[in-house]
Amino acid sequence: MEQHKQQTLVIPLVSLLFILLSSLNVTFATASSGESPFTPKAHLIRYWNKAVQNDAEKPSFLLSKASPLSAVDSAAFAQLAAQNALSTRLQEFCSSANLLCFPDVGQSLENHDGDTNFTAYSTKNFTNYGTARWAGVDSFKNYSVGDTSQVDSFRRYSRDSVNHTDDFNSYGPEANLVDQSFNNYATGAIAGTGEFKNYADSVNVPNLRFNSYSDDSTGRAHAFTAYSENANAGDQSFTSYSKHGNGAPNEFTGYGTEANSVGSGFTGYSEAVNGADDKFNNYGNHQNNPQNKFKSYGDSGNAAVETFTSYRDSANVGDDSFQSYAKNSEGEKVNFINYGKSFEVGSDKFTGYGKGAHGESVGFKIYGVNNSFSDYSKNESITFKGYTKLSGSLVKRTVEPGKFFRESMLKKGIVMPMPNIQDKMPKRSFLPRFISSKLPFATSKIYELKRIFQAPDNSTMEKIMLDALEECERAPSAGETKRCVASAEDMIDFATSVLGTNVVVRTTDNVNGSSEDVLIGSVKGINGGNVTKSVSCHQSLFPYLVYYCHSVPKVRVYEADLLDPISKAKINHGVAICHLDTSAWSPTHGAFVALGSGPGRIEVCHWIFQNDMTWAVAD
Repeated sequence: MEQHKQQTLVIPLVSLLFILLSSLNVTFATASSGESPFTPKAHLIRYWNKAVQNDAEKPSFLLSKASPLSAVDSAAFAQLAAQNALSTRLQEFCSSANLLCFPDVGQSLENHDGDTNFTAYSTKNFTNYGTARWAGVDSFKNYSVGDTSQVDSFRRYSRDSVNHTDDFNSYGPEANLVDQSFNNYATGAIAGTGEFKNYADSVNVPNLRFNSYSDDSTGRAHAFTAYSENANAGDQSFTSYSKHGNGAPNEFTGYGTEANSVGSGFTGYSEAVNGADDKFNNYGNHQNNPQNKFKSYGDSGNAAVETFTSYRDSANVGDDSFQSYAKNSEGEKVNFINYGKSFEVGSDKFTGYGKGAHGESVGFKIYGVNNSFSDYSKNESITFKGYTKLSGSLVKRTVEPGKFFRESMLKKGIVMPMPNIQDKMPKRSFLPRFISSKLPFATSKIYELKRIFQAPDNSTMEKIMLDALEECERAPSAGETKRCVASAEDMIDFATSVLGTNVVVRTTDNVNGSSEDVLIGSVKGINGGNVTKSVSCHQSLFPYLVYYCHSVPKVRVYEADLLDPISKAKINHGVAICHLDTSAWSPTHGAFVALGSGPGRIEVCHWIFQNDMTWAVAD
């Protein structure tokens, strides 16, 4: 036993000795600043001094992103990474290194009796909650408010209850990452209601799952109001929703409005149900590229009423698919009213629609374009009223004021709107390169990454990692040079490989003036305002800090003082980049929506947002 203890201590000490010795090849330049010479930040400072050949001030905003790990912890975690054993100390690693990791799900709450009101509650696992309850109300208010990441699980919730009410108000708003699952929710329940209000509002990456939701229930009503509004790039799935239910009204109102790239999947929705009344009102309106899939929706149902009103209205693009919709149903009424009237049309596919059904009534009113109906019941009960080819001019897509502007706006004395440049991603730090280099970083290695970061299949964390990796592996655009960097040293290497060693990196000072009008003060064109080369780096969402860095030709970079329009006091110092060649941009790019014109016809400028940065050759 004693020998084993000695061996486990020797390994990290050897690793630590290696790191210390490797750091001694340069002078202890950080001693005067009080920084320990062996920390990741001290190593980054020395790396900057070696790689960048000018006397410009070191960028404090970049140095602040260095790993906060101590020298000892750096060595220990580097050793674990080399042994593929980081997952054994993941929570400690994430906390010490300032990473994004989902916490372990908290305690299991069993068999609560009586009404319960949860306020300011978060990150818990509810098992057998409200099972077989008679009447009463359970209320979740301000649940998971302000948490960066939220992992909540409700298993066998309200199962076999009678006339029981569940109320979720302000659940998980304004979070970055939300991973919540409801399994066997209200299965076999009789009467009662379940209502979700203001659920996952303004979250960054929602991953919400409802499995066996209200299956075999009788007369239990469910309502989703203001669900996942203003969300960004997430997925929601309803599996076996109200299957074999009886007389259960379900309503989705204000679902996913103004959301960006949110996907919803409904499988077995109201399958074999009797007397259902399902309504989708204002579902997915004003979304950007929504993806909705309905499989076996209303299949084998009896006397159900299914209504889609103002569905995906004013959305940008988007794709929906309905497979085996109302198949083998009896006396089903399905109405699509004002469905899919998009700014830029998407596509809808109906497969096996109404096949084998009897006595059904299906109506389409003001239905969009690019729709495919395959193998559907062709009889008098299906009518298409106003099935029109809608043009993009019918709907005005909006872009946040000031997000894009013309170069002529960068003139002293001009008042212009400033977009919200605040970084909405969770705070993270770089890993030291001697740790990040030992971790897999490729879509082909996703299973290894999932094991390291303890990400279950189809989880939010898996989606986060895949999205970032796929973007990093995307082929560069015409004229673009790109690289994803997983350490500050990697970023310095990429920038200097493109621009040389005489470089300066800049970012906007702060977020003052966001979403308000600002007065442009003094303006300076970098490199004399001439066309120059630059490298811009934008954050990617990943467990540790990763930046997507790229260089595009034909840009001009500017610095400008930003003033309060009333007091004329300086409130910010902004950095802007103007793209002079937009010929390869999509005609539907938000810049052209905001400014008019089209690809190659105008230049487009934008501010550098908080925690993003742009590199250029020093003046």
